[in-house]
Amino acid sequence: MLADDHPVVRGGLRALLESIDGYEVVGEAVDGEGAVRETQLQRPDVVLMDIRMPGIDGLEATRRLRAAVPEAMVLVLTMFDDDDTVFAAMQAGARGYLLKGAQQDEIDRAIRAVVAGEAIFGPGVAARVLGHFSEPRVVADVPFPELTDREREVLDLVAAGKRNHAIADELALAPKTVANHISSIFAKLAVSDRSAAIVRARDEGLGRSR
Repeated sequence: MLADDHPVVRGGLRALLESIDGYEVVGEAVDGEGAVRETQLQRPDVVLMDIRMPGIDGLEATRRLRAAVPEAMVLVLTMFDDDDTVFAAMQAGARGYLLKGAQQDEIDRAIRAVVAGEAIFGPGVAARVLGHFSEPRVVADVPFPELTDREREVLDLVAAGKRNHAIADELALAPKTVANHISSIFAKLAVSDRSAAIVRARDEGLGRSR
C-alpha cells in the first residue's frame, strides 16, 4: 500500500513495483488518515509511508496502523533524513527507512527485508543510525532529552492544559506545525494520547509554571 500526498510519486512507485514479479499494489492514500483506513481495509504486507502528509503525518499514521494492523510492516520512504525524524519513525514502529531517490533494487530489497522481519535502512540513514549509537551520549539535565527544544516547549504548553491553537498563537507557529510536533512527541515518548503525554510531562515538572 502506498501512502504519499504527491500523485507523481505514487504513480512512479506503482509502476516501479508492478514491474517486479511478486508485487501487487492493493491501495493508495494521500494523507495519514487514509493510510490507516486503507491499511485496515486492504491488510497489505507492507505500507510505503511518506512522513509529511496532510492531516496526521506519517509518524502518527505509522503508530496508529501498527496498533490496528500489527502484521502490516511500515517502510518509510521520505526526503527527510534528520536524526529526529529517523528515530521518531523507529519509535513509532517503522521497520525500515529509505530516502526518496532510492533505486529500484534498494526498494525491492528493503520491502523483502521488512516482510522477513528485519529492520533496514538506506545507506545514508544507516550511517546516521550507527553514528548515533557509536558517539558518547551526554546525559542532558533537561526532561525528555530525546525531544527537540521546540518539542519540549510544545509539551510544556500541552502539560499546562493549552490546546493546539493557543499553543500556535503563543509560539507563533501554524496549527498544523503544532499538530506535527505533538505527533512526534507522542511517538518519542511512546504515549498514545494527550492525557498520557500530560501525565508524563507533569511528572517531570513541565506545565507547572504557567
